[in-house]
Amino acid sequence: MSTNPFDKPLEKAFSLGTEFLNDLDTQPVGARLSYEELKSLWSWDLPEKGMPAEEVIEELNESAIPGLNLNQSGRFFAWVIGGSHPSAIAADWLTSVWDQNAGLYACTPSSGIVEEIAGSWLKQLLKLPPQASFAFVTGCQMANFTCLNVARNYLFDQAGWDVEVEGFYGAPRIRIICGDHKHNTITRALRMLGFGRNVMVELPSDKDGKLHVDEVRKEFERDHVTPTMVILQAGEIHTGAFDDFKSIIPLAHAHNAWVHIDGAFGLWAAASPKYTHLLEGAEDADSWATDGHKWLNVPYDSGYAFIAHPAAHFKTFTSQAGYLKEDGKARDEYNWTPELSRRARGYTTFAVIKELGSTGIEDLVERCCRHATAIVEGAGQLPHVEILAYPIINQGILRFRNPSAGEDESKHDQFTEHVIAAINASGEAFFQPSTFKGKRCMRVSVSGWRTNEDDVRRTIAAIGEAICDVSRR
Repeated sequence: MSTNPFDKPLEKAFSLGTEFLNDLDTQPVGARLSYEELKSLWSWDLPEKGMPAEEVIEELNESAIPGLNLNQSGRFFAWVIGGSHPSAIAADWLTSVWDQNAGLYACTPSSGIVEEIAGSWLKQLLKLPPQASFAFVTGCQMANFTCLNVARNYLFDQAGWDVEVEGFYGAPRIRIICGDHKHNTITRALRMLGFGRNVMVELPSDKDGKLHVDEVRKEFERDHVTPTMVILQAGEIHTGAFDDFKSIIPLAHAHNAWVHIDGAFGLWAAASPKYTHLLEGAEDADSWATDGHKWLNVPYDSGYAFIAHPAAHFKTFTSQAGYLKEDGKARDEYNWTPELSRRARGYTTFAVIKELGSTGIEDLVERCCRHATAIVEGAGQLPHVEILAYPIINQGILRFRNPSAGEDESKHDQFTEHVIAAINASGEAFFQPSTFKGKRCMRVSVSGWRTNEDDVRRTIAAIGEAICDVSRR
């Protein structure tokens, strides 16, 4: 009989984990309990005495399951959240077992090497310049932060201001040009970097949330002197729209601006020959941010930052301390990321790319886009459904119109909310309401590898049943 203290808890975790995954198709996709009910499941006092590790895992699972949204399900469409691939889950478990601090090569040589390999593969998949530097971070929020941090310091340097010596106070003003449909992670990243709302110039976008070159040109004609960041988007969060990279990036560079692309999920369109045209010209940007835990379907948390100017990237984050020994050959991750102590995030990315290969990732992207279109078009044939946006890639928008509301948009908003709630209550699929161009709507976000034709059929049927149910009330 084994006396290894890890055997029982790991066996229990494996058993419960595989049971969870095997039951996905038969369980409600959304969390089943209210906030109050969930709190009651976790209402324990601080324990004075411990308990066997395997019993802790059993208790943890029993309390957590009712409050989990099953984003691993093929019918989870609420946000752009992918369900992890088998190799990624297994690699993530091993990453925890190995328990490596990946901030420094000397701490974990293998972790450093695998990030070098995975980073190179990512640049090839995303059609980014081979000389670009990269960083594995927690998600696109910190990828945007990382890229814009480098951009800020680079622009200060170009303006003759050494921010590392002088700090931020008294520094030259930097202007931020972006579209009015930028993602909130951009606003948060800029705020963390010390930029206030008054330096942001939000330009109007078109009906799909796409920024066009004419608007950017007008702003540079108004002011062609102030150091500038231009922040573009690959994949608007509702429509999946792409900004006009081919025209905007050369214009911005002609005015010595730094161009950043927020491509949390849309950057993955580059992996498909069918959709790569949407990113024409994007390779000429100065930085790019995307997620691994969205369309690549690796476990949380996983994001990637890429910088076209490695020297500026290194200068922004490098630090020296007597106990941080570098050998001069290996890559130390803390020189490229905001973190020092950090999880070894390269293993899951490496595993998925090895499992799928570039052709498998291409198929994943195209399959998700195909299913998104099928759901939007199929639901669009149902009564009282308005299609606000057909998918450009894997995102679409639906709105549900109250048959007795006429032109009262507030009642259509309310009807939309009720239909979404009814779909979620059925357990067949899971969506979230949002607002696009002032209208409440339902986003259809397809980014999980499990979604198949049967999931599409079941989802459309669930939408139809929810509309009938709400209409009868």
